[in-house]
Order: sequence, then C-alpha cells, then structure tokens
Amino acid sequence: MVKKKSKFVFFGKKRTIFPSYIVASLFIVSLIFFGTLSLLSKVSPKEEATVEISQEEQFIQKIASHAQVLYQQYQVLPSISISQAILESDWGTSELSTLNNNFYGIKGTDASNTVLMTTKEFENGQWIEINARFRKYEDWKESMEDHAKLFVNGTTWNADQYATVRAAKNYQEAAHALQASGYATDPDYPAKLIELIQQYKLDQYDQKGP
Repeated sequence: MVKKKSKFVFFGKKRTIFPSYIVASLFIVSLIFFGTLSLLSKVSPKEEATVEISQEEQFIQKIASHAQVLYQQYQVLPSISISQAILESDWGTSELSTLNNNFYGIKGTDASNTVLMTTKEFENGQWIEINARFRKYEDWKESMEDHAKLFVNGTTWNADQYATVRAAKNYQEAAHALQASGYATDPDYPAKLIELIQQYKLDQYDQKGP
C-alpha cells in the first residue's frame, strides 16, 4: 500500500510549508537589508564628513595666520590683533570693514584714502556720536599691517605711545597697556578683549608660528 504524502493545513487551505529554519533565515536577512537601507537614507557619507564651522570661527581662521606673520615683524601678540579685529569690526561685518577693509577703526586725515563716517566716543563719562575720517584699504591684510605699524611707529605726537603694548609679556598686560596708552576711549576695552581671547582661546596663536 502506497501512502500519500500529507500536506499541512493552514487556515483551512492545503499549502506546503517551508521548514522553519528557512523562514527564520529569510526574516533575518530582510531585517538586515531594510535596516541598512533605512540608515543609508538618513545619513549619507557626504553629510557624515561635513563639519560645520561657525561664522565666528571662520573669521578667526581667516586672519589668525596673518596675525602670526605680523607678530614676527612687529611683535604685536596675535591674540591682541585678532581680538581687536573682532571687537572693532564686529567679526568683519561692520560697514567700515565690509566696504573699506578697515578691521580696526583706524582713522586718517587724507580725503583720498579715507571715508567720513559716524562713530561713538566715550567722553566725560558718557557715549557721544561724532563724525570722523577712517582709513580705507585695498584688502584686509593691509588693514592688519597698518594696525601693527601703529604700535611700532606710535602717533605723530608720541612715537613711543604704544611701546608698552609691544613689550607686554602676555595678552592681559597688552590689553591693559592699550587702555593706559590711550588707544581706546571705552573704559571696558581691556575686559572685552580679554573675554574674547579667553572665550575663543585666541592665546593659542601666541604660542605657535604660522
């Protein structure tokens, strides 16, 4: 007597059922496949490799190496040069810096290479607005060099006016020397520079070459 091959009954219908280990393997493979597709759709290699740099960090990176080059020539600490550029130009976004490449608010008298602008000065315990002529430059590097030369050459009435700034042993001394030598009228000027230097670790550029 020949026995008929039996078939499994599933939900009332006759179907051939695959062995359980095959079904399990197919299930695991599908999970891996669709899981991988999901990850690839969320994070691409290009996005993984992208490092976002803030506008502030971009500005620092833009001028830091040149500040170090100028230090070799004029002995103005890079941290001071960078922090002053940040403070005076509002991270390179001020009208004077964007239109005239003047990062430091350096003034002049010659109408051919200056621009007349309104600025604020601290006088007699209060802020006042005045009109003044400010230097305009071909590029921002020229502005940075003129700034460094100011500390070397001083003013027309005092050639040694900023000698203590260049002689300073660290950025704290230099910041206070700027105030004492009459560079800025803002009484909080040294504190603002020091805060910027510490917040963005600008003194690291004082320790290494370009």
